[in-house]
Parts: sequence; structure tokens; C-alpha cells
Amino acid sequence: MNLCDLFQQKKCVLSFEVFPPKKSSGVESIYRTLDELCALKPDFISVTFGAGGTGVKDNLTVELAGAIRARGVEPLAHLTCINSDEETLLGLLDRLEEAGVRNILALRGDRVEGAEEGPYRHANELMERIARRGGFNLVGACYPECHCEAPDPLHDLQNLRRKQEAGATHLITQLFFDNRCFYDFAEKARIAGVHLPIEAGIMPIVNKRQIERIVTLCGASIPPKFARMLSRFEGDPAALRDAGIAYATEQIIDLIGSGVEGIHIYTMNNPAVARRICENIATALDCVNGGGAA
Repeated sequence: MNLCDLFQQKKCVLSFEVFPPKKSSGVESIYRTLDELCALKPDFISVTFGAGGTGVKDNLTVELAGAIRARGVEPLAHLTCINSDEETLLGLLDRLEEAGVRNILALRGDRVEGAEEGPYRHANELMERIARRGGFNLVGACYPECHCEAPDPLHDLQNLRRKQEAGATHLITQLFFDNRCFYDFAEKARIAGVHLPIEAGIMPIVNKRQIERIVTLCGASIPPKFARMLSRFEGDPAALRDAGIAYATEQIIDLIGSGVEGIHIYTMNNPAVARRICENIATALDCVNGGGAA
């Protein structure tokens, strides 16, 4: 199915993200992870691009997307373009189609130093190429706190408009820890003429190393309440895990109550954490989606 149909069927969609293992020794564990995540019955699961290589034959994204579909959940395959040539991209699209995957999150991807850039240097260009080929529903990424390479928020919103014009049918945000950033961004996106459903990307922080890495990579701001939590519990791994789950739960409940169209949980391949959050938010989701008391 096309993921855009989900937003016609539900007030608030729930989805997960997983990533392929970096080493072949992790392949068996990722399938156990998929078993547990699919049992939670999300509306779809996205698979990040690569880790197993960027060639047509060895890209694990295709394999895992097919495995998700075989488990009865709709897959969303990430596809990046910055370091891929035309032949590789078209080959991956063919493989995804053969695997029954119909939804693609089109991304530029991170530049690799010394690698030759491909013919498509921006996500909207990749979307346009996929749209010309046909056969796929397109999803785009967006950035509540502005893309790190954008000169200013206005340029970032203009880029978002280009994704909409290129054929994106819904958007997924980069992770954030301050819901006010999301609300401000969503309002500005609507004013700028972006009218696609926007899923809020939430990452439960369950260890100190995770937050240090995430802030370095994406530059998400740390609100005072979150900083106090990290400082209070950083010496106790179990307490930090529980506090991180509680914080993510509070974020999600607030978002659902404010009318967010979807929640996308960055699971970090941790089904136990995803399960606890799903248990915490189940009644709120049921309520807005018509499965619980009004």
C-alpha cells in the first residue's frame, strides 16, 4: 500500500525506524529485532540505507525491507543519492520493486570524503528521478531545527517546498527533544505552503553515549528539563533508561494531544524500549484513532 493512504485512515500514524547491522555477524539479531517490532503492529517500519554496502547486490536495505513486508508490516526503504551513480540507483529501485516495496524515503545522504558525487545532489532531484521511473510512493525528510547545511530557516523551507513539488506525499522529521521546536516548524511549513502530513521523529535516549553522539551528528537542542534529567541520572544506567523512556513518552503524549499526524520512533534497534513506549501511549493512540473512549 502507499503510506499516504494511512493518513486518510488514521488521525495519528505510528511507525518505527531500524538500521541494517554494520557487520555480517549482526544479521541474525536484526531479524529477531524485526520479529519483536513487527509484533507491536506499527503502521510501517523504515529501514535506513546501507551499512552492508551501497552496491545493488549487497545492500541490506532491500533485504530487510522485504523481511518486514513478509512479517505483515509495510516497509519504507531509505534511499540516498549523493554518492550513487545512475546505474546503482536504478538497480536498487528494480530490486525494491521485485521485493514488493512500494514506499521510499528519498534522501541526499551524507557526503563521503574522497567519494565521487552522483548525478543527483539533492533529495528533490532524487524524488524527481524516481517519479519519472514510476512505481513508488515518495516520502521526504524535514528538520524542525533547520538542516545543518541550510543558510537559514527560510532556505530550508524552500527546499521542503521543492520536495513537495517533486512528489513527496508525507514528511518525517529529524529527531527533536523540545516539542516547541516542532510546533513552530509545523506552523511555518504550513505558512510556506507545505501541506503534507508531518510525522514527528522521536528518539528515546537510554544511555549517555547515545545523546553525545546524536547531538554531535544532528545538532538537536537540549531543553533545560532534558538536560536536568541527563545530569541527574547519568551515573545510573537503569535510571537513565527509564527516565529516557518517560521523557519520550511525555513528548509523544503531548504531540498526540496537540493533533500531530504521526509519530516515528527511532528505535535504535531496541525492541524492548519500543515496546515500553508503545504500552505507554496505547490508550492515547486508541482514543484519537477511534479505538478507545472519546
